[in-house]
Amino acid sequence: MPAAPTSHVMLTVPELCDELGIVRSTFYDWRQKRRAPRCIKLPNGDLRVRRTDLDIWLNEHEGAA
Repeated sequence: MPAAPTSHVMLTVPELCDELGIVRSTFYDWRQKRRAPRCIKLPNGDLRVRRTDLDIWLNEHEGAA
């Protein structure tokens, strides 16, 4: 099966937290404060983050470090 194009790759919350090295509570705190990467809420209530949205978010926060 061919890999999905990067623009279509979606990360789960655990995958996102693992990649950023944060715990879930930190992610949900950021989300509540509207500081988290843009999320997509699926019909079943699960959240996903597009790889491209995460990359944009990381680039926007790069200078703040």
